[in-house]
Amino acid sequence: MSCYLPILTMTSCMEGSTDLFHSLFFVSIKIVTGPSFHRPSTIVSTLFTFCPPLPPLRAVEKLISSITSIFIWLKIQGKLISMKVVIQRVSEASVKVEGEITGQINIGLLVFVGIEDSDTQDDVIWLAGKIVNIRIFNDQHGVMNNSVIDINGDILLVSQFTLHASTKKGNRPSYVKASKPSIAIPLYTNMIVELETLSCKKIQTGIFGADMKVNLLNDGPVTILIDTKNRE
Repeated sequence: MSCYLPILTMTSCMEGSTDLFHSLFFVSIKIVTGPSFHRPSTIVSTLFTFCPPLPPLRAVEKLISSITSIFIWLKIQGKLISMKVVIQRVSEASVKVEGEITGQINIGLLVFVGIEDSDTQDDVIWLAGKIVNIRIFNDQHGVMNNSVIDINGDILLVSQFTLHASTKKGNRPSYVKASKPSIAIPLYTNMIVELETLSCKKIQTGIFGADMKVNLLNDGPVTILIDTKNRE
């Protein structure tokens, strides 16, 4: 509750219907932080669907300004950061740690995963479902219509904290958004378990936090980026 006080304080200066605007903010917060979050237009349309009619111009201006403030505040709080994966369709891939191969596949998916502190088991389940079911392998007509399960392919999962790199300031990326090992390792382990459950195959992996050498032959090339806060 306390983290939203700056937002509520700003609304207190609005003319009339203060309670209504408070309600709008909490609805907005729910939409932004929920799995259905897409873009500001989603929030605006939803608010006007569930809330009484508002005075056209002034109210809309205040609403848009307030929603913008919500986005800024939530970004500061780290609520809009997501678990990310980069999926590559490969003919073969392997990962070595200190010269030893820890994971190796032939035809299948090489998946790099980046985990953030706010990620949950829900993110793991959703992403694992996407990974095993995404249709990026060719069918008999040469159309990308098959999943890795359909072709009986394999998956190589590699942790990669640099997916959360921030390059806004200077030329040296910042990785402060990447999760601490105490949070990331259990989620990474859960991802392996979930992928094995869905694919009914052993998942090949690197070693979390290690200096890894990854070799791959990208087939296509086909590379897909997915994150859990943009579930379109």
